[in-house]
Amino acid sequence: MIPVKYNLRNLKVRWVTTLMTVFSTALVVLISVLVFGLIDGLEYALRVSGHPLDLIVVRKGSTDEISSGLQQQVSREVSSLPGIARDESGQPMCSVELCTILTKPRRNNGGTTNLIVRGLEDVGRKLRPGFRITQGRDLKPGVNEAITSQKMADRFENLAIGEKLRINQDDFAIVGYFEADGSSAESEVWTDLRDLATARRTPEFTTSVNLRAEDDASMTALIDALAKDKRFQLSAIPEMEYFEKQMEQSSFWKYVGYFIAAFLTFGAMFAAANTMYAAVASRGREIGTLRALGFSRLSILTSFLLESIVLCLMGGLLGCLATFPFNGLSTGTANFASFSEITFSFHFGPRVLLQGVSLALIMGVLGGFLPAIRAVRLNIINALRER
Repeated sequence: MIPVKYNLRNLKVRWVTTLMTVFSTALVVLISVLVFGLIDGLEYALRVSGHPLDLIVVRKGSTDEISSGLQQQVSREVSSLPGIARDESGQPMCSVELCTILTKPRRNNGGTTNLIVRGLEDVGRKLRPGFRITQGRDLKPGVNEAITSQKMADRFENLAIGEKLRINQDDFAIVGYFEADGSSAESEVWTDLRDLATARRTPEFTTSVNLRAEDDASMTALIDALAKDKRFQLSAIPEMEYFEKQMEQSSFWKYVGYFIAAFLTFGAMFAAANTMYAAVASRGREIGTLRALGFSRLSILTSFLLESIVLCLMGGLLGCLATFPFNGLSTGTANFASFSEITFSFHFGPRVLLQGVSLALIMGVLGGFLPAIRAVRLNIINALRER
């Protein structure tokens, strides 16, 4: 086998083309990993939102909270069903909620889009993962106060602490920011159920009931009881299933991301191939000498292929490192399930970074294979005569 230091020496001697190939590969990997991180962040926000024992109760025939409509009296009766878990004070973990969509302007003249405002009860906070107030304070019922996430405050007008969000003709004062483990709850504005119902002029109207079952058997029993009860005309959807369907409806972005990554990889593969073709053309005498010294065609093929892979892997690692400043950066996109905007953060976990390195490896293999084939097909005598 040809020593690896031969390839490393050649990369050093041809440092200009080496750097150009590394940086072009790094740019492709950077863009691809950013897309993968965006997709992973969106999926994480929806995946972490679900709890295996939680149910979302909506009107029968509805597939989400926005399209549902329940009488508040009916919603209250749900909380009396057996099998619902109770908190440390003995209260049922069951929150009657009202979800509505408002069209509001983004900051910095970013146009308008839909945001979700949720009226809920105190127990509803315990049904969201890792809920905690991070700045300001929690809202007080009955005085038109609201809380939201820092991400939403940064993206929308009138959502910063001290500002007021208008709902119909009523102003709701923003008094605090909260976090919920990066879940989709951080894409919402929360207020008290009664305050929102009053502002919407629908005091007896709700959209859903969020509850937690005691165990798997209780959850199954609750789903069956609500499905069979003719009085309620309700449907209980497991929260995990509910958010999985939203992930499916958001899969459009995943396909777009993979298409972009494939397109960029195809282009970068040609850049790597051009570099290696230039290397073969300028090193004909070296190749002829190696063949004359007894190195086999396979050794030369492996050597040039390895050189291409090393070039692209260097670019891949550089591209992955360049994504670190973006990790945790918040952004948003349309949630087709609720016709609103969902905020989330770029998420660069091991799987995403491995995808980036794998792309670089593919570029190196595909971009270096044909030039390596050309190298081993050179005639020894003709190669030795090259200047």
